Amino acid sequence: MKLLSRQTMMAGLALVLFSMPAGASTYGAGIENSEWYLAESVFDCTLTHPVPGFGRAVFRHRAGEYLGFYLESDLRLMRPGQGMVVVEAPAWRPGANPRPVGKVQVADGSRPVKMDPRMTMAMVAGLLDGMAPTVTRQAWYSSEPVRVRLSNINFKNHFNNYRSCVGGLLPVNYDQIKRSRIRYGVDGSRLSPRDYELLDNIATYVQADSTVDRVFVDGHTDRVGSRIHNRALSEERANAVTDYLIARGIPADMITTRAHGDQFPASTRHSENRRTTIRLERQGERPDLQRASGGQGNGRNG
Repeated sequence: MKLLSRQTMMAGLALVLFSMPAGASTYGAGIENSEWYLAESVFDCTLTHPVPGFGRAVFRHRAGEYLGFYLESDLRLMRPGQGMVVVEAPAWRPGANPRPVGKVQVADGSRPVKMDPRMTMAMVAGLLDGMAPTVTRQAWYSSEPVRVRLSNINFKNHFNNYRSCVGGLLPVNYDQIKRSRIRYGVDGSRLSPRDYELLDNIATYVQADSTVDRVFVDGHTDRVGSRIHNRALSEERANAVTDYLIARGIPADMITTRAHGDQFPASTRHSENRRTTIRLERQGERPDLQRASGGQGNGRNG
């Protein structure tokens, strides 16, 4: 999502502010009921702000990602299309100039508004400055605008606690490492510093997430060379990964290690086939029906 030029933004802001009908619906907490709630874990840090009559405004920082923002509502109040985000002065700060942030796409569904990290941080800066970030979009049920305004009351202290939470996040989240791949040069099986970093992150995550109960390590080769050589090479590649994960604290009985040789190419390019894949599986997840998973491996567990 690109931030617009200041001139374009000011023109859009003027259009929103000065053409707004008197009947615009504004949703937001007042001084008496402005609350922020922080949920903390090593997997994510979430700041939730109830917006009376609308739903919730949520800042969420997942492990391995940047801070993001979304609006959540059980009611369909905004019409899908392009909305405007502005940092406005609250009623008790007359005279402070509004600051345009950008345009945002409003979607259908229970989370109509999602923002990228740059716009999210612009909203955070406004809240810390005592301002009120506001999202405006035409109502779903009429031609009048709907305005959702965030209150800065009680925000600063909770944001400081959020920053402490971020310091304890894991380096990665499940989506980032549930399927990973290590690549090799011709006939290579040694792990690089970058590979060790990936495996360190996988081991750290698996030990923190008790719902992960299986780790599948599958070694592969290209189709250059004999079948016997390729089978041995793929076994060497897979075992090197498994041995390192065990050394980093993953129980051996969690790991299924398989060597496939050149049986299951991922591409017509040889370089894409020289690989070891690592796949995590959580409790209750249906095993993926991948060809590599169905191949006859070396039967090594751990």
